[in-house]
Amino acid sequence: MDPILLLKALILGVVEGLTEFLPISSTGHLIIVGSLLGYTDDQSKVFKIVIQLAAILAVCWLYRERIVRVAGGLRGDPVQQRFVGLLVVGFLPAAILGLMFHGTIKTYLFNPLTVAGALIVGGFLILWIERKVYQPRISSVDAMRWPDALKVGFAQALAMFPGTSRSGATIMGGLVFGLSRQTATEFSFFLAIPTMFAATLYDVYKNWAILRLEDLPVFAVGFVASFAAAMLSVKALVRYISNHDFTLFAWYRIVFGLVVLLTAQMGWVEWVD
Repeated sequence: MDPILLLKALILGVVEGLTEFLPISSTGHLIIVGSLLGYTDDQSKVFKIVIQLAAILAVCWLYRERIVRVAGGLRGDPVQQRFVGLLVVGFLPAAILGLMFHGTIKTYLFNPLTVAGALIVGGFLILWIERKVYQPRISSVDAMRWPDALKVGFAQALAMFPGTSRSGATIMGGLVFGLSRQTATEFSFFLAIPTMFAATLYDVYKNWAILRLEDLPVFAVGFVASFAAAMLSVKALVRYISNHDFTLFAWYRIVFGLVVLLTAQMGWVEWVD
C-alpha cells in the first residue's frame, strides 16, 4: 500500500473527526483539504463516507448511556418515546430535501471556492447571531416540543450547502429558536445520529460499484483517525460552550474562507473539484 496515500487518509481522518461537530463545516474542510492533497478521485468519495461514519459512531459511544436508555424505553417510557419523536421530526426536513436535491448539490456545489464562500457567509451569520440577545426558553432537550424540533430540522437542512456546517446550522438555529446553548448543542449531537447514518447509507448505495477490497487499509486508517479525533473534539466542545460563545469559530471560518479565495485569485493554489 502506498504510504503517501495512507498519510493522506490519516490527515483527512483527523480533519473529519475534529471538524464534524464544530460549527466550521467538516464537508467543507474535506473538500478543501482533499483538493490540497490531490485526493479527489472515485476512491476519495467512498473514503469520505467511511470517515464520516466513524465520527458519528464516536458520538454514539460517548452518549451510549442515553442511547441505551432511549432504546430500552421505546415500548413503555413516554419520555423516551417523545425524545425519539423529536428526533424523527427534526430529521425529516433534511431527509426530504436531501433526496430531492442531493444529486444537484453534489454536482454543482462541491468545490473549494463554493465552500470558501459559504464559510465566509456562515461566519458573518454566526457573528450576527452571537451579538443578538436571545433569552432561552428551553433549558433541556426533554423540554422541547415538536415545533422546536421541526425548526431546528429546517436549520439543519441548510447544511446541505457544503461549507455551511450541519452542527453550526443546528446549534445557531437552536439559539435563535429559543434553546439554551447547552440544549442546542446536545440536540445537535443526537440529531446527527439519524441524519448522518441515513446520509452514509444513501451514499454507500449510490457509490457501491466503486467499493474495492484493496482499499480497506486506507479506509481503516481514516476510520480510526476520524473516530479518535471526533471523541476529542466532542468532549472539548462540550467543555468550551460552558464558558464561551462561537465567535472564535466565526472568525476562523471567515479567515479560512478568505485564504482559500485569495490563493485561488493569486494563482498560488490550483483548486480541484
